Amino acid sequence: MILSVAQDYFLEHGYAGTTMSGIAAALGGSKGTLWNHFPSKEQLFAAVLGRMTQAYRARLSQILDPEADLRTTLENACRSLLAKVTSPQAIALHRVIISEGERFPELNQIFFDLAPRNTRMLMAGFLEGAMERGQLRTADPVDAARLLMSVTMSGTHHQLLMRAIAEPVADQMEADALFAVDIFMRAYAPL
Repeated sequence: MILSVAQDYFLEHGYAGTTMSGIAAALGGSKGTLWNHFPSKEQLFAAVLGRMTQAYRARLSQILDPEADLRTTLENACRSLLAKVTSPQAIALHRVIISEGERFPELNQIFFDLAPRNTRMLMAGFLEGAMERGQLRTADPVDAARLLMSVTMSGTHHQLLMRAIAEPVADQMEADALFAVDIFMRAYAPL
């Protein structure tokens, strides 16, 4: 319950506009009780972000099946990534990070560690296995994951962040995922 209320509060008010007192009031409890669970706003934000990303990483782990067809698996992983990062909550969170990250550098680090870095490392582990099986050329799997994720998010996701579009379009997201995997497979085809 605390994390749900805190998540809504952070997304509505931003990091700077969120106070432990405000969250305690929204919870209907005392600030002291909240502080007993989370000694700082930074730790509360990290817990909220961890909760927001945990289910996604579990789902991505299931998608990244080393026994399945590689291209199909990567397409499914890219579709899943796009669905996650283009959700209204994820877009709101990204906007908070972008708008307030300079004033609160700890925000950037928490976000990067718990969201992009964890996802990238999960993807890199899968790609490393594909490289070892000869399905992809041998290269740095972290760089390969970075490339795949960056190209995947370069269309619809960036347009949403910049408010160039109001909501994701399913056909365009599908095209983004297929485009990213096509580019990736060409770049990392076995030699």
